[in-house]
Amino acid sequence: MWAASCLASCCAACACDACRSVVSSISRRSARIAYCGLFALSLIVSWILREVAAPLMEKIPWINHFHQTPDREWFETDAVLRVSLGNFLFFTILALLMIGVKNQKDPRDSLHHGGWMMKIICWCLLVIFMFFLPNGIISFYETTSKFGSGLFLLVQVVLLLDFVHGWNDKWVRYDEQFWYIALLVVSLVCYVATFSVSGLLFYLFSPSGHDCGLNTTFIVMTLIFVFIFTTVTLHPAVSGSLLPASVISLYCTYLCYSGLASEPREYECNGLHKHSKAVSTGTLTIGLLTTVLSVVYSAVRAGSSTTLLSPPSSPRAGAGKPLLPLDKADEQEEKKKAKPVTYSYSFFHIIFSLASMYSAMLLTGWSTSVGESGKLVDVGWPSVWVRIVTGWATAALFIWSLVAPLLLPEREF
Repeated sequence: MWAASCLASCCAACACDACRSVVSSISRRSARIAYCGLFALSLIVSWILREVAAPLMEKIPWINHFHQTPDREWFETDAVLRVSLGNFLFFTILALLMIGVKNQKDPRDSLHHGGWMMKIICWCLLVIFMFFLPNGIISFYETTSKFGSGLFLLVQVVLLLDFVHGWNDKWVRYDEQFWYIALLVVSLVCYVATFSVSGLLFYLFSPSGHDCGLNTTFIVMTLIFVFIFTTVTLHPAVSGSLLPASVISLYCTYLCYSGLASEPREYECNGLHKHSKAVSTGTLTIGLLTTVLSVVYSAVRAGSSTTLLSPPSSPRAGAGKPLLPLDKADEQEEKKKAKPVTYSYSFFHIIFSLASMYSAMLLTGWSTSVGESGKLVDVGWPSVWVRIVTGWATAALFIWSLVAPLLLPEREF
């Protein structure tokens, strides 16, 4: 007994030392990666609790206060929502604390980049505290998460459009034949992939002998959008580039596939239904990993976006350089001034707050399809419509980005 106690104490001490060494190694440059790691950890905790917490939660009186105990799926969804709410509050509190940070001399700049041991402890306490809240609060958060997830998807689309147009402008600025050829090659590859995937969609999700009019409509509408993208881009009045049109076409096709693949496995028009009875843990892990990478990319991209996040005083906004050269005295004084932040800390944390809502909806099948979809991630009719509508919104925003300068010539875009 004494030996076991000593061994446990040694293990705990080693674990604490390991945590301290990892936390102390986080620098200013790696802070965003650390936030992404903390967010990924929250998804792993949600995943684990979804699998194992139901029997324990059935015994908690303020959670299971029903006359008749709900199905196991209800407790699985509730566990995910409670972890998500703790994660949401953690990043929302940080977002509120970071409002108005403009330079690195602000004490809150150190809070954003440091204090990781305290942050991890606060995060753990918040998540644990969520399991003491009444079901009414969790139900309200569940409803709110649907709207927050839609807002996150909209931000994702805006970031994609910003990235694609920036990519095209960067290569065009080189003004060399090699880069023009590269633009053409990448565009052709994207178009070939778009039409190849579209053919695969017809094969998998519109099989002969079944009435699959809804799936056919989704696929045909996506192809119509691809045709509109290309036509508008090549119109002489627009003088656009094929690269953004081809990349957005491929992305809309991917969203169409993702939506159709989210259809319930028992649906006869879902060509993936043959695999529904043998979904491996590896497949589920890949699904969760894809979700993590998508959400993390959106947050990191948001932290680098000049369009959405750079405050007016940041170097990216052009305010960091003087118009006239400084003499030595002024130059020394300029060096003593605080460096402006390169992105909005507050909005960066808001992205993670919305991503917490979005990931909870994915893990619970938008809180409506857990029962019908078993253990699958992001499967069910709500997931289908979210993906399809996101594709339509992407198409609408891209078309607007092309025609807006023509419709509103007096405004700057």
